[in-house]
Amino acid sequence: MFEQIVQAVSLFFTFQNVLIVLLGVLIGAIVGAIPGMTTPMGVALALPFTFTLEPVTGILLLLGIYKGGLYGGSITAILIKAPGTPAASCTVLDGFPLTQKGEARKALDMALYASCFADFISNLSLILLAGILAGFALKFGPPEFFTLILFSLTIIAGVSGDNLIKGIASACLGLMFAVIGLDMVYGTNRFLFGNWNLMGGLAFIPVLIGLFALPEIIHFYARKASEQFKPAAMSGIGATFSDFKRCFKSILRGSLIGVVLGAIPGIGGAPSAFLSYSEARRTSKNQDNFGKGELEGVAAAEAGNNGVAGATMIPLLALGVPGDVITAVILGAFMIHGLRPGPLLFVENLPLIYALFIGIMLSSAYLFIVGKFTIRTISRISEVPNTILYPIVLVFCLFGSFAINNNLFDVLVMLLMGCVGYTMLLLKFPAPPFLIAFILGPLLEDNFRQSLILSDGSLAILLRSPICWFFWGLTILSVVFLVKSRFKQKIPLG
Repeated sequence: MFEQIVQAVSLFFTFQNVLIVLLGVLIGAIVGAIPGMTTPMGVALALPFTFTLEPVTGILLLLGIYKGGLYGGSITAILIKAPGTPAASCTVLDGFPLTQKGEARKALDMALYASCFADFISNLSLILLAGILAGFALKFGPPEFFTLILFSLTIIAGVSGDNLIKGIASACLGLMFAVIGLDMVYGTNRFLFGNWNLMGGLAFIPVLIGLFALPEIIHFYARKASEQFKPAAMSGIGATFSDFKRCFKSILRGSLIGVVLGAIPGIGGAPSAFLSYSEARRTSKNQDNFGKGELEGVAAAEAGNNGVAGATMIPLLALGVPGDVITAVILGAFMIHGLRPGPLLFVENLPLIYALFIGIMLSSAYLFIVGKFTIRTISRISEVPNTILYPIVLVFCLFGSFAINNNLFDVLVMLLMGCVGYTMLLLKFPAPPFLIAFILGPLLEDNFRQSLILSDGSLAILLRSPICWFFWGLTILSVVFLVKSRFKQKIPLG
């Protein structure tokens, strides 16, 4: 064991490797902060550059971009309500209202601190708990996934604001948009209207951009000049230690939620961020302030988002199963270099695994350094007049929507979703429930139908294991708590 650790140290500690991790985090933060660009896109674009690098160097570059991108999405989400990544759409809920209050600096600082702490916890989980969590994830079948996703959908109530009926209506609209396309179980077409571009369903990134970025741009030009509001860049004071201490419980909880959900293939950062946010709101003394500029909301969202970063590598390294889209790209990097993730990798290339662990831990420190740097630089975007900024943002939105599939139809989807999002904004229908339902709806349907196929139509399969019972119990408790809190606060359902 000692020999292998020594080999790992010598394998990692070269000038090139130490620099490449820093470069990857920096690139990721910039890519994540650009509306329309995505972390998977950044990692995929960097993949060809790893072909000529050593395996450790190339993989660390991609991991650095991954970690930097998760944090970078929060910057423009807070400043201009244009989330750079899907998971950062949760950060918008309280981050942008804080900017409108003149507390952008505090929100950005808290996002950075929560991201770094959650990333560190996630990295530790990868190193110390890989075997346990990978074994736990291996026990998940369609029934277990169904009950987990059903529980996750209860977070819709937590992001519906003061009108639950409108929140549920928004979620139903998201579910309706989510079922467009080819039915993956029976191969039938649903809501195609004769357009073959809809066979693959609506691409997530155009929907995300249209739902969150475009309505703000349309709303800006629709308002009168006297109603325009422009917060100062980095307005307000930074987050203090007392702020971090107050939010620490939510940060720790969000980090652990990210670790658990990140270790389960296919969940990703967005559900983790929303679940962490919902739990923070449920237990907070400032429940009424969530969605209106609550610092704890920013901390919880970013902790849940970044908590998945190291954990998604657990099923990849231990089982050879990518935890999300980004780790699927990283799996390709392993295979390009003749490496096959899985149990045999720990037997045949243990020094390489340890070298990657060292680089991953170093990336947490780099994330803090790069974060401080990007806060002072990228945040200057808010100093640009909106008349100049929003056309630039619109160009990035158009480019980002087109670049997903090199298809103009995705641009049209983004523009139409912008109109839908703006209509929802005018009618005061919350957008987050739509997004949550759009993300989780297909997963819920597919796992439910697969469960019924496995059991020849018997619903009893949904109660087949302790994991199913655990998530059923959490779902019931969540609904009971929702009803109780609504009556206690005397908040109307509609």
